[in-house]
Amino acid sequence: MPTAIIFDTEATGIVDPVIIEAAWLAVDSLSPFALGETFHQRYQPGKPISLGALATHHIMDEELVDCPPATSFRLPDDLQYLIGHNIDFDWQAIGQPDLRRICTLALARRVWPEVDSHSQSALLYFLERDTARERLRHAHSAEADVRICGTILDHLCQRLKINSMQALWEASEHARLPTHMSFGKHKGLPLSEVPKDYVRWLLDQPNVDPYLRQAFTALSAKKS
Repeated sequence: MPTAIIFDTEATGIVDPVIIEAAWLAVDSLSPFALGETFHQRYQPGKPISLGALATHHIMDEELVDCPPATSFRLPDDLQYLIGHNIDFDWQAIGQPDLRRICTLALARRVWPEVDSHSQSALLYFLERDTARERLRHAHSAEADVRICGTILDHLCQRLKINSMQALWEASEHARLPTHMSFGKHKGLPLSEVPKDYVRWLLDQPNVDPYLRQAFTALSAKKS
């Protein structure tokens, strides 16, 4: 069984998501880059699909009536790494299993800051323009999306000269650490310039992003 997979889901919506489709693609090697076993399945979520989600993936409730229940989904045994574009959403949709997550969205933002959009579709046009339009005809199905993510991952590994899953995870963890505020009254401000009283207040909040907390903690340690 694979120890690392590129993973994607389609779900009922953003709030309390339940998966209606799941796909994964095994990563057999990073150097040379090689993909292997695949999986794809649709599921009956037991709740209606939101209109916002429907407008994205175009999977109708009535198409899922005879599918197995979402609760029957299982990841491969012995899995260690879950890879995906904004992988945290998919991770949350399947119950936050204890696995190391590798986010290709965070990596792409760090590696190609000059690109005006870091969606999978935009990155495919950026990286492989000649074939992108044909490949994107089936985008926003989980099966198509894991293959597009595989292409992006291949380019990332080449650019970063990464040849091990541990190194890829460490690069992803580093890329996840914000350098600027992305919300609130200090949006756009470098973290190093955010007022100390605001930082103290923010870090007292129970649901603060753990990577933002880690970034502020690292800055504090560096100053001391």
